[in-house]
Parts: sequence; structure tokens; C-alpha cells
Amino acid sequence: MRAPEFWSHGGALPAVLSPLAALYDLGSRTQRALARPWRASVPVICAGNIVAGGAGKTPVAIALARRLIELGKHPHFLSRGYGGTEAGPLRVDRARHDAGQVGDEPLLLAGVAPAWIARDRPAGARAAITAGADMIVMDDGLQNPTIEKDLSLMVVDGGYGFGNRHVMPAGPLRETIDDGLSRVDAVVLVGDDEAGCARLLDGRKPVLRARLMPELGAEDIANRDVVAFAGIGRPEKFFATLRELGCRIVAARSFADHHRYTAEDVMHLVEVAAAREAIAVTTEKDAVRLPPEARGMVRVLKVALQWESPAALDTILKNVL
Repeated sequence: MRAPEFWSHGGALPAVLSPLAALYDLGSRTQRALARPWRASVPVICAGNIVAGGAGKTPVAIALARRLIELGKHPHFLSRGYGGTEAGPLRVDRARHDAGQVGDEPLLLAGVAPAWIARDRPAGARAAITAGADMIVMDDGLQNPTIEKDLSLMVVDGGYGFGNRHVMPAGPLRETIDDGLSRVDAVVLVGDDEAGCARLLDGRKPVLRARLMPELGAEDIANRDVVAFAGIGRPEKFFATLRELGCRIVAARSFADHHRYTAEDVMHLVEVAAAREAIAVTTEKDAVRLPPEARGMVRVLKVALQWESPAALDTILKNVL
């Protein structure tokens, strides 16, 4: 699914859809009010957002787990496994599972620490704890009321912010900004604050600033002619990163978030690249959704989250360590 264009601005359509948005919001509030969250025996950290689509939750979850590992902890990831057929609880095995089974994000998580998918989050957490987890890091789940969180972080894309600030379907919000802020301990602002999020938050919660930076290997892609393609929440972020590397984008293709690529999709992109003496480049998240036989034809740009102030992160983590 692609986010509708009107989600990023105001106009007549959000106003027309406002009654449906009010019903959606009421349903979400009722679900949370009636829930009886399960309390885990180990700390649970949740990196989520209140905007439908990509905000950088998975890179934040990975960065949190890496920091916890540095501090001597043994975190396990917990994910719903969006886009996969398996209901779980299931520990993700990168050698055995594919994105069609467990979703794309859990495959990335499993490259850093043990990762579990479970539509029943408490059941997934129990399985992780039995397997040796002394911390649970949830990738998404801020709106899931079935499990108690010890630390909740709202991830916000600095370029998109909160869109038109309306609740779905009138806008991109899963819940109102005030409701979301009431249940989190801090906000993680990813990238430059082009949308004025810090001003909107007005100091109501601590803000951890971070940005996505290319990892080692990006030098093989830098300053090249590229055919760029991505099926993520905001492909424009990926294209901008390529331009920052000095790449000349001779063609760009945006797919729906979590798009499952066919061999024909990839062959077409590779042929376009060959005709223009360029290379086909995609994201790490997209790469796990490529057909295995096509992965060698495409270059992958890997990025990692860097904290502006690691000390500020440690201050937040002290509450659960």
C-alpha cells in the first residue's frame, strides 16, 4: 500500500473523512482501555510510531539492541512479522526463512540478535525469555496493548513528521499525537527536522536525535550512475541518501511498502540499468524480498542509525537497566 498524497497536506478530503477518523480513533481508544497488558519478567523496550508507513522503527530497534549488547545484555527482538504467513511464536532463521514467511524486517533484525515473530506478543515474549533473553526489544507495537512496556520510544521521520496530523483514514496517524505522547518516554527524531516536529512537541518529551548513515561498502556505489528502486514507507529518503553519496539517479522506481518482487520486476530494472550503463541499487530491506536468483544482479545500500548524543540515549536506557 502507498500512502495517499493527501495524507501529507490539508484540504477538503481530510475534512470529509473526519467522521470515519473519529470512529477509528474511538475504536483504538476503546481497545486500549479494555486491554489487560501482560507484564514480562524482563524489561521490554518498544520502538514504534504513530504514523502509518516508514519512520525508521527497525533501524532504531537495531541501534537499541546493539547498544544493549555493548552494555553486556542479551536482547531478543519481538516483531509481529508483518507481511509473513507464519503466526508464531517463531524464532527467525535467516538460513531457513524468507520474507514471505516471516516478513522483511525480522530478517534484518535476526542479523543482529535473536528475533521472534508472534502475532500474540505476550506468547512471543515468553518464548524469547525461555530462550535466554534478558531484554525484549519490540520493533513496532506502540499501539499494541497486550504487553506492558518498560520503555517506549516514538520514532518520527524528520522529513515527514506527522503528515497532515489527522487520524486514519483522514491522515496517516494511527492515533492522535497527544495520545501517543502520553504513553511514550521519549521521541526519536530521525534526520533533519524539516517538518518542524520539535516545535510541535514543545518540550513535552525528551527528543533523541539520530540519522541514518551509509555503512561500509557504500563507497562501491558512491558517485555512480544508478537505477534506484525501493518498496519502503518513504522511498524518497533512499533516493536522497544516494544523491548525498554523489550518485546520479538515471531512473527511480517506487513500489508499495513491503512489495514482494518478482523475477520480472528485477530483470526489467537490471535491463534499464544496463541500457543506461548504470547499476541497479536498492535498500537492505528490499533486498530480502528479491527472488534469490536475482539478488546478485542488484547492489544493496546498507544504512545504520547513528545517535547524535549516545550519552542522551544511555540516560534514557538507565530507566530499564
